[in-house]
Amino acid sequence: MHYQDERTSGCRISDSWTYRGLKTVVLENELVRVIVLADKGADIYSFVHKPTDTEFMWRSPWGVRNPALTVPSTGDATSIWLDFYEGGWQTAVPHGGYPDTFAGADMGLHGDVNTIPWDATIVDDSPEKVSVRFAAKSVRTPFAIEKTLTLVSGSPMLRLDETLTNEGGEPLSAVWLEHIAVGPPFLSGNTRLYVPDCKVLSHPEPVDANSKLKSAHEGPWPMVPLAAGGETDFSRIPGPDDRSLDSAYMTEMPEGWYALHNPDSGVGWAVSYPAEVFKYLWFWRNFAGGMGYPWYGRCYNLGLEPCTSFDSGGVKQAEENGTALQVPAGESVSVTIHAGAFTGSGEVTRVSPEGNVQF
Repeated sequence: MHYQDERTSGCRISDSWTYRGLKTVVLENELVRVIVLADKGADIYSFVHKPTDTEFMWRSPWGVRNPALTVPSTGDATSIWLDFYEGGWQTAVPHGGYPDTFAGADMGLHGDVNTIPWDATIVDDSPEKVSVRFAAKSVRTPFAIEKTLTLVSGSPMLRLDETLTNEGGEPLSAVWLEHIAVGPPFLSGNTRLYVPDCKVLSHPEPVDANSKLKSAHEGPWPMVPLAAGGETDFSRIPGPDDRSLDSAYMTEMPEGWYALHNPDSGVGWAVSYPAEVFKYLWFWRNFAGGMGYPWYGRCYNLGLEPCTSFDSGGVKQAEENGTALQVPAGESVSVTIHAGAFTGSGEVTRVSPEGNVQF
């Protein structure tokens, strides 16, 4: 748009930016600034709490790479995704998880809408409210996806309204994963994690040579046994000296929410989502323990990722264990997610569906 209102206060939005050659949309209000890479999956690349200058989104060491400018040196279905993984927040659908086939189509890691450009249309632009709608279509399946991001004046919470539509003539399964990665300096060894009472599942087998959790565990939040003996408290985030890499899953939540709180700064990150759709919360624990490609022991971050399904093998595995999302021909599934910043002290007892944090 050539004639956007270039306000300097209240809610603001602009789609007149590029970053490393990628169309980029910026939304902000008095409290938060959100940067979205429209040309790369409509990924949320940055989410900053402005009063405290806190960036929540993790940044990979290799950062943003423009796929149009790079020729992958191999055709490996995992490496191609990781080569362009900048951190932040991806919508991974219809095949959240590791590579496999989908109805005869070859699908890579977390394929396939987060590696392609999305259309971006500003739908609200006023000092009181800004909204932008992103839309894309899967390359290898008949799924279409839309998500509208909204900020209102005075609120630190971003609202996401998302719809997945099966435009095919046959019913299809899907795994829908909101791949949210949080990193330092917000993340530290003092950060606390809060979730509703739930069941914790550790990954069925070790995910790395530096995995510490006992595999195939099922038990109540928050204590989880370690393979070498003893147990760890999932509500307490280890520091980078932990040198571990593990995956786990939380399920059977009465409500879909989580909150990370750093007591040193008093700043937190909270997400609420519909637990009836996202029945699992994936917990990627990359505490500087991933060695070799692509981590090389230099990455300290975690992922807390609402997902429809268990575990991380993709659609075929989810169909086999009965956790795949079923989308009839011509029908849609819609969700609303709230995510953003909060401040305060004490223990978080709840995050409401609207994203309000209670201590």
